[in-house]
Amino acid sequence: MYNYTPLMVKKSPRQTASRRSVTSKKRPKKSVRQTSSKRKAVKKTVKKVSRSTKQSAKRPTQKMVKKTVRKPTKPTKQTKPTKVEPFIIRSQQEEKPLPKMTGEQVEALFKKAKKQGFVTQEEILDVFVEPELYLEQLDDFYSRIVEAQIDVFEAVSEEKEEESDDELQQELDLLAGLKNTGVADPVRMYLKEIGRIPLLTREQEIRLAQSVEAGDMKAKKGLIDANLRLVVSIAKKYIGRGMTFLDLIQEGNKGLIRAVEKFDWTKGFKFSTYATWWIRQAITRSIADQARTIRIPVHMVETINKLMRTSRRLMQDLGREPTPEEIGKRMENMDPDKVREILKISQNTTSLETPVGDGEDDSILGDFIADEKQVSPYEATSKQMLRENIEEVLGALSDREARVLRMRFGLQGNKTMTLEEVGKKFGVTRERIRQIEAKALRKLKHPSRRKKLQDFLE
Repeated sequence: MYNYTPLMVKKSPRQTASRRSVTSKKRPKKSVRQTSSKRKAVKKTVKKVSRSTKQSAKRPTQKMVKKTVRKPTKPTKQTKPTKVEPFIIRSQQEEKPLPKMTGEQVEALFKKAKKQGFVTQEEILDVFVEPELYLEQLDDFYSRIVEAQIDVFEAVSEEKEEESDDELQQELDLLAGLKNTGVADPVRMYLKEIGRIPLLTREQEIRLAQSVEAGDMKAKKGLIDANLRLVVSIAKKYIGRGMTFLDLIQEGNKGLIRAVEKFDWTKGFKFSTYATWWIRQAITRSIADQARTIRIPVHMVETINKLMRTSRRLMQDLGREPTPEEIGKRMENMDPDKVREILKISQNTTSLETPVGDGEDDSILGDFIADEKQVSPYEATSKQMLRENIEEVLGALSDREARVLRMRFGLQGNKTMTLEEVGKKFGVTRERIRQIEAKALRKLKHPSRRKKLQDFLE
């Protein structure tokens, strides 16, 4: 009997009456014309049922409805609100406040790293749980680590390490085998050469590190050669920052050599996780020193990068270009004038000989930029005529008077001199030089000589 109740929950009373008559087997199934008599019989039986029996009859139907809702194969209209409502409640309950990062935690981590001489990436991320929210503090923390010469390790499982080695080897083989690509021939030759060097196992790495610690130069070379792939994988991430790929690899190799010299195998970390830090540091330092035409100190480069990150975040928040005052306020109340100075320093230089356009006229960038310091032809001609007239007027004076005026007013490339300096040249007192100067100026004020110079004053 309960096999029909789930299907009869939403049906009309007429249909339920017909179904009950069939299941009770009191009346045989008749044609459609006799449905009216069935309706009357059902109505009478419904009237005789008490309230308690109705409630008892409804209870199993409710249980059966709940069972049908749980079936994933036949979802009904009642299943939609039952699925959506608990999802909304669950999502609201899972919204928890983000953990806060305090200065005491950062200082404790720095002291711990300084005491043991190294720190792992996991320990840093345990303090900076949401690094995207604390980019400035994280950058400052890494700067302090670099200044204190603290090593940074990255705990990587052996499976991931093997996968990365395989991927790097495939990439090296691909770059070395391609022709007519953007990879230069020297780079391709270098990639082929380092691709022939086999990778080291964990035991071989420890054995070489022990030999390096004992002063074996051959073991040092072997450990360096086996990790040249790591330098290439890191250097390729810095392409397009003002240095060629080979220069980046060369600087990364310097960091690799430094890592081999300082590696301590007794701490239990793999060499690649330790060398990564030194390779990155060497490459970033070289970019800061060599990538710009005008060299900028490394500490200023770090300040510029910090300012640029702050400017980009403000642009996302405000929807416009931030002002120097807004940037300075976000960067620990930095003076707006200093922000303008840093923005001016951070500008990249461009050669005036840079070709412009694809035409055959061979135009360069310098042809379209006006030189504001260049003197116009009119001014150059006027200065030349003034110089000639002054020499003509000075010709009417005595040789001593003309020399005194030239020294006093810096004519003919001389610098201006004081009365005392001119007096030492002539071996007389400053008062005597003043008298000679006054006499010469009176002669120049004569109308015949003044007229030649008066036109240049207009």
